[in-house]
Amino acid sequence: MDFIFDERLIRSKLKDYDSPDRLSMSHEHFVNSAVVFLIFQYKEKPYDLVLIRRTKSNSDKHSGEMSFPGGKFDPKLDKTYLDTALRELEEEIGIPYDSVKILGCIDDHLTPKGFIVTPFVAFINSDIKMIKQVSEVSEIVKIPITFFANKENFRERTYKLKEDLIGVGKFNYYSPENKKYVIFGATSHIIVKFIDTVYNLGLMTPGCRRINCEDIKDRIIK
Repeated sequence: MDFIFDERLIRSKLKDYDSPDRLSMSHEHFVNSAVVFLIFQYKEKPYDLVLIRRTKSNSDKHSGEMSFPGGKFDPKLDKTYLDTALRELEEEIGIPYDSVKILGCIDDHLTPKGFIVTPFVAFINSDIKMIKQVSEVSEIVKIPITFFANKENFRERTYKLKEDLIGVGKFNYYSPENKKYVIFGATSHIIVKFIDTVYNLGLMTPGCRRINCEDIKDRIIK
């Protein structure tokens, strides 16, 4: 498997946002948000995923973490979650919506801090320039898909919740300059879901699942 960008393959494996087969979460005590699972394609080598390191801020519950570009749904600015994802993409790393091609959607994921994340998969060409919004983004980081697809790079611990096995995973990525980036929580789980959906590599521990709203609602409400 060479992981050269294949638009037709990826589209065929993903779901539409409103597909009844896509896991969609909703809860009155959780915050809905949307991100762009952003693919940076090349013609003759495997594609990269574009992530950001969030600027440290007391007002950001995910301050300093690695994530995909995105943010909270704003009913004053957004009609849909896709509007949210594209608006935040342009605000955070300067990519206008007309430079992005949407490929589809994957299951909603949940952060332990009470955010429901809807991921839209999209790609841009390698000639697109990215400019970070310093107040929200400290770094834009491109990481090869081949790193994430290597099972040896994924660490997942499991624990029992009632009768279910829950998986929590992370990646530790070192840049060519030997700088360490830890990708964990919903961001790592979204990446694993994408890889297992498109390439069927089985990164996720068999028999386990991710947390959902019912698992942690009492903690969020308190």
